[in-house]
Amino acid sequence: MKKAVFLDRDGVINEVLTDRVKFVNKPNELYFLPHVPEAIKKLNKYFDYIFVVTNQGGVGLGFMKETQLQKIHEHMVKELKKEGATIHEVVYCPHKPKSGCACRKPKSKLIVDLGEKYNIDLEKSYMVGDTDTDIIAGKRAGTKGIFLGAKDPLADAIFPDLISAAEWIIKDSTA
Repeated sequence: MKKAVFLDRDGVINEVLTDRVKFVNKPNELYFLPHVPEAIKKLNKYFDYIFVVTNQGGVGLGFMKETQLQKIHEHMVKELKKEGATIHEVVYCPHKPKSGCACRKPKSKLIVDLGEKYNIDLEKSYMVGDTDTDIIAGKRAGTKGIFLGAKDPLADAIFPDLISAAEWIIKDSTA
């Protein structure tokens, strides 16, 4: 079986709620957080797959069309690729918050479905996020949960940014 790292998007890969951008509704509003391409590139060397798993309620709320979201993700993947970093697939929940769907984190459907599609050993995989919903979704799917931020009681590890988390994930996965 394969190993993977599942990454939330907003707040893990790109800026959100900053002076420069509030929400990412267009490709030109996507700004990578520091060292993100480098972190993903490092993870690519040790993991079979790197996925992005993101809630994008802005679609369900009417702030953007699904085609716009797909263009944002295509742009993100292309820009990372220019830096030598590979994202194998991006999956998202387009539904409104509190819609009760099966795919919105903290539910684990998006992660579990990727696991089945790519033959992933979820117990040897990691979910990296910046909210409790990310950590809970990963735990429900069977992954370790890595929190980016100050504290999260459910997380297996906590780091200030993706580059720090990537270094720990690599050490943990090869121990």
